[in-house]
Amino acid sequence: MGINIKSKIPEIVGIDLFSGAGGMSLGAELAGVSVKYAIEKDKYAAETYQANHKNTIMINQDICEIDTNILDIEGGCCILFGGAPCQGFSTSNRRTNNRNNPQNWLYLEFIRFLENIQPEWFVFENVTGLVELESGCFFEEILNDFEKKGYKCSYAILNAADFGVPQKRSRLFIVGSKSGIEVDLLPLKTKKIVTVREAFQDLPLLYNGANIDVMPYACDATNEYSKCMRGNLEKCTGNLVSRNAQYVIERYKYVKQGENWTSIPENLMKNYANLSKCHTGIYYRLLENRPSVVIGNYRKNMLIHPHQNRGLSVREAARLQSFPDIYTFKGSIGYQQQQVGNAVPPLLAKHVFETIINNM
Repeated sequence: MGINIKSKIPEIVGIDLFSGAGGMSLGAELAGVSVKYAIEKDKYAAETYQANHKNTIMINQDICEIDTNILDIEGGCCILFGGAPCQGFSTSNRRTNNRNNPQNWLYLEFIRFLENIQPEWFVFENVTGLVELESGCFFEEILNDFEKKGYKCSYAILNAADFGVPQKRSRLFIVGSKSGIEVDLLPLKTKKIVTVREAFQDLPLLYNGANIDVMPYACDATNEYSKCMRGNLEKCTGNLVSRNAQYVIERYKYVKQGENWTSIPENLMKNYANLSKCHTGIYYRLLENRPSVVIGNYRKNMLIHPHQNRGLSVREAARLQSFPDIYTFKGSIGYQQQQVGNAVPPLLAKHVFETIINNM
């Protein structure tokens, strides 16, 4: 895989709720956790997960319909982890960023599993906007709900770029201990910052609308990060790029590295009814000498390759998330893009699980 997974510690068993494509599970495995179960509603994300985590039992079902008694966890230490869908918590989602959004209550399913399974530890991951929702009242309510179930909670907002991920992506992590252990999730020392150039260094040269999934690398991997992601592979998957219309490509030509839609002449942006409502992430060309901005829905945001007038490939986005190249994604290009964009960076998750294990 390129990333050396530590020797499995049999007594630490993981359960991944809202698993998506498996970023948190991969991080847990890298830290030494044996993930026994994963639950994911989306068909294609579940297929991706199962293809890459063959020893985990995937339950492709709506979590609200699952009886926790079907999970057979006996002996050892159990860690329950996951992040409920976070669109309702996002600070960019002004319209439904409140407690009236039903998506904001899916965390109660996490608490239902917590109450019934009684794991030694839990990890709850989400967007940073959760802390700000309703002036922090909703976040305090969630912490109180966890503590009422008998868990000592620690939390921190962590930036993926501080953990060797070539992307500035901040996420909230709440860690709960049934034994009353408080943990410090903040790193003692920031790891070496990895740039977009390092992440893309050996990947195939592509074009707008590229659709050859498996391709040989463009050259040898010459930096620590690309070597780590590539491992011993000679070819990589995910070399798929959305085909943008010609008028979109014309817009790309005006945007230099670090610039966004504001560099595009207004006469080329006439299909936007109100340009003042465009956020800074639209038509942003990545800076090659820094970590990427948040990739999120990188197709919709029209994130631009540092040098080429095209969007990012699935594999390029996966590299920015710290998924190793051996990790494959299933479904159409749109589903693959969504899976990568929604994922928790594995190297970020790895740090959180290592912190827990070091406090056991």
